[in-house]
Amino acid sequence: MDARLRRVNKEIADCKNDKSSNIDIDLVDNSPFHLIGSFDGPEGTPYEGGHFEVDIVIPDSYPFQPVKMKFITKIYHPNVSSASGAICLDILKDAWSPVLTLKSTLISLQSLLCSPEPRDPQDAEVAKHYMTSKSSFEETARYWTEIYAGGPGKAGKGKASGPRDEIAMAGLDSAHVQQFQSLGFEKSKVIDVLRRMNYRGANVANINDDRVVEEMLKP
Repeated sequence: MDARLRRVNKEIADCKNDKSSNIDIDLVDNSPFHLIGSFDGPEGTPYEGGHFEVDIVIPDSYPFQPVKMKFITKIYHPNVSSASGAICLDILKDAWSPVLTLKSTLISLQSLLCSPEPRDPQDAEVAKHYMTSKSSFEETARYWTEIYAGGPGKAGKGKASGPRDEIAMAGLDSAHVQQFQSLGFEKSKVIDVLRRMNYRGANVANINDDRVVEEMLKP
């Protein structure tokens, strides 16, 4: 058994034996080098009550090279791509150290949910939302947790009890969307433009309506 396999097997066993951390790791297709890690959203955050899964790939040169991780569960967070699940976390890049383990890295990822770093974002649009209106951001993050991670609310894991609220998913105010819909623009176009322009909170006063309409008219 080579050193990498021996180390990974030990780390997987450590996670399974540690019931206090609430970090779970499962093999994908019985491979110790492709794993799924999971943990609960931290209490007191918009992710509370949700259960989040992370895809883990162990590189050939592990532990001298960082593990590759990305969220499987969709999450609304400045340091996670809302489209791909890619993660911006220093220990997954240049701050990696061979003393780090799968468990400690997943715990660090869980801690990232408590302390977003919007000034070093993976998802610039979400970061802008966070810095413009934290309360609106948290409301949107809670809704995503409900929709995708089985968080508390009317929705179950991965599906809503009714149609998904596209306006809430984008973190927008329904009155703002209706304002531009009333001008004859399609709802989906309005949502896309207002989301990209960060038409939220105090930032609304900084965006002229004519500028919004110009964006709506673009093909």
